Amino acid sequence: MPTPASNRAIPAIQVDPTNKPYFDAAREGRLLIGLCKDTGKHFWYPRGCSPFTLSNNVELVEAKGIGTVYTYTVMRTKEPYCVAYVELDEGVRVFTNIVDCDLDTVRIGQKVKVVFKPTQGDGPPATMFTPV
Repeated sequence: MPTPASNRAIPAIQVDPTNKPYFDAAREGRLLIGLCKDTGKHFWYPRGCSPFTLSNNVELVEAKGIGTVYTYTVMRTKEPYCVAYVELDEGVRVFTNIVDCDLDTVRIGQKVKVVFKPTQGDGPPATMFTPV
């Protein structure tokens, strides 16, 4: 029997000056990741300090929004959902949810694309992924 992803309510995400540019882009349907300008390496989660050098010589860049399921688990609760690490084509891994599919069909190595799901109230959308 299939396990459909539920459309559970997602609490509003708190926006502050450090994450506002990310969530502004999410509202526009764009996925941003960090880029360390000292090393040329991408990183997740976007922040004002490089995890590689601790330098603030970083910028937000737009990602393709395509990746591969690195690992996952299906939470078989009253409202089933799937949490996963998705490795983006840019090489960073994002902890996220897999949505809009039969959760029994999710597989390691599966191609996925970003989708932005509404949150409660006037909060910014949450970053999630769905099979391509």
